[in-house]
Amino acid sequence: MKRKYNILLLTLLLAFASCSFTSKTFEGDDKDKLLVQLISYVLEQGHFDPKDMNDAFSEGVFQDYLNQIDPFKRYFYQSDLKEFEKYKTELDDQILAFDVSFFNLTHQRLLKRIKESGAIYKEVLTETFNFTVEESFNTDYDKVTYVSSKKEMKERWRKQLKFSAIANYHDLVTGQENDLKNNADTKTKSNSELEEAARTATLRSLDELYDFIDDRQRKDWFSVYINAIVEEFDPHTFYFAPEDKDRFDVAMSGKYEGIGARLQKRMDNITVSEIISGGSAWRQNKLEVGDIILKVRQEDEDEAVNVVGMRLDDAVKFIKGPKGTKVILTLKKVDGTISDLWIPRDEIELEETYAKSSTVIKNDKKFGVINLPKFYVNFKDYNKRNAASDIKKEIVRLKEQGMEGLVLDLRNNGGGSLKTVVDMAGLFIKEGPIVQVRSTGEPKEVLSDKDRSIIWDGPLVILVNELSASASEILAAAMQDYKRAIVIGSKQTYGKGTVQNVLDLNRMVKSNTNGDLGALKFTTQKFYRINGGSTQLEGVKSDVVVPNRYSYIDIGEKDQDNPLPWDKIEAATYKPWDSYFDYETTIKKSNARMQNSDQLKLIDENAKWIKKIRDRDEYSLNYNQYKAKLDANQNEAKRFEKLSEYKTDLTFKSLPYEVALMKQDSTLKIKRDRWHVSLSKDVYMEEALNVLNDLKMSYAVKTKLASNVKD
Repeated sequence: MKRKYNILLLTLLLAFASCSFTSKTFEGDDKDKLLVQLISYVLEQGHFDPKDMNDAFSEGVFQDYLNQIDPFKRYFYQSDLKEFEKYKTELDDQILAFDVSFFNLTHQRLLKRIKESGAIYKEVLTETFNFTVEESFNTDYDKVTYVSSKKEMKERWRKQLKFSAIANYHDLVTGQENDLKNNADTKTKSNSELEEAARTATLRSLDELYDFIDDRQRKDWFSVYINAIVEEFDPHTFYFAPEDKDRFDVAMSGKYEGIGARLQKRMDNITVSEIISGGSAWRQNKLEVGDIILKVRQEDEDEAVNVVGMRLDDAVKFIKGPKGTKVILTLKKVDGTISDLWIPRDEIELEETYAKSSTVIKNDKKFGVINLPKFYVNFKDYNKRNAASDIKKEIVRLKEQGMEGLVLDLRNNGGGSLKTVVDMAGLFIKEGPIVQVRSTGEPKEVLSDKDRSIIWDGPLVILVNELSASASEILAAAMQDYKRAIVIGSKQTYGKGTVQNVLDLNRMVKSNTNGDLGALKFTTQKFYRINGGSTQLEGVKSDVVVPNRYSYIDIGEKDQDNPLPWDKIEAATYKPWDSYFDYETTIKKSNARMQNSDQLKLIDENAKWIKKIRDRDEYSLNYNQYKAKLDANQNEAKRFEKLSEYKTDLTFKSLPYEVALMKQDSTLKIKRDRWHVSLSKDVYMEEALNVLNDLKMSYAVKTKLASNVKD
């Protein structure tokens, strides 16, 4: 897989070597043109299903771009759209000519309209909202047209802001009523005072939003335009600006080098919002949540950089740095004092990214549970920590504790590294194909497990839901095709059957002095089950289907824009798992339990109710009617309170190695305790353990029968 990507990259680099943009320094338009040229070339030559850049493609880019920069239609006027629409079928020609005049026009107009809107919302929020008037607000912005006058624009803003303020007003009214119940002497505010407070809260939110917008630079807006282009190819092709690429790498590897603190910007201040457990700041125990960072200085420099008012991404660049170095932060502490703090940088591991395990007793049998949030990997060095090696370690540890069956929880796992899937699947089978991969115009490639060793040959259940995607689907599909595991979960998984590679665009330009150009993630292949069917759009269909809160919500690949189609290829040669586990009978028993479960029936009703609530787009701006609707929803919601009250008699326990770690890390203990409490209320986990128990029983019965036959 890596070899094929290297060949693709080499081909693109060689073909692009004669490009005219190879050694000059470009700024503004010219730099943008270079980016368009690079990306359009890569997609034309390297995408799995290249698009014809024609008028239909142009219209798609046009509409998607405008929807992204003005989704609520509260910036642009009809006159703007009339001016823009002459480009509606010309963007394909502009892209092929590396012309960015459409972006320049819309960007300059957008900045102008945003500035005008800043004055509008401030003016609207000086005027009292009358919550007794009969009027409504519709949140289906696709059906809303652009306004034709400033008067209409002010009215649009008025309704949107009133919709926001009425929610704040309701919270204030409810809060005051609760305070009075608890203390009859509570000083109350009049309705007019509460209305004013609601507008003030809305104003504060808008000011924070516009502070964020003011921070955005031309390159940030241009990234939006670039992504409107590339997402016409498929939903998973995406341009990463330099900062976004860094975040993607951290998400995939679960590691970065820095001090171990999460930051947020509020107005002009960079504030510490979280100290990451295990990081250098956490170990030092001097940096606190709520501290404001005023200045940043490197240990080998005399001058500090003032970060007040700086973009958050730019401030983070100064704070992060190589392991082993130090950074000096000038802080305004929570108590108001100003002080300098030296913090060593280190490699920070985001613990929530990684696999975690637990044991549980069911019918006097000890079972193991492993939760895998994603298929993580270090792109620079696969032999460093990755999902497959971690799962192997957890299985070995669980076996040492006497595990008799394993639940692998892939719910909400959006995927990750393809190689880790193949290695992970190999932990459960002797050898054989795991997934088939096809590139355009090339023979299929079968990725196989060639390691004959098996780490776990006992009962296996895989939990999935509608958000289990990509690599999760490959593993679930392979285990299902081999009849190696029983898959429990949603009617189908997400349905992402495509493979993406990430190309550093800086490698495409010789003698690049243009600064970091970012990276492009683009679809290069499709993968297929070993039975020949694609998981694209259709996902993996569970052996035991259980309802959940996502059952009626459109969140799969089939609900995205421009997905690639489903298809099928020839099956690979493989032999189903040969064991004494009775999968068919176990699945029938599980389905029967699920159909008779009152908890699951209530979950299904709740899912339908959630769908109904989400589909609502008309809201009254009359407070009595607004409150009546909320009260009706809350009364209906009381039917589902029993869902959170559900408990099993199961007790989950951390493994000895983690118990030892908890003695030094109280945060880890809190996280694991919360996870165990959640598992003890999880009807899906309960059923997974029932299935493991049934598989174990069927194994005993079949083994005994086989023994009697031999005798």
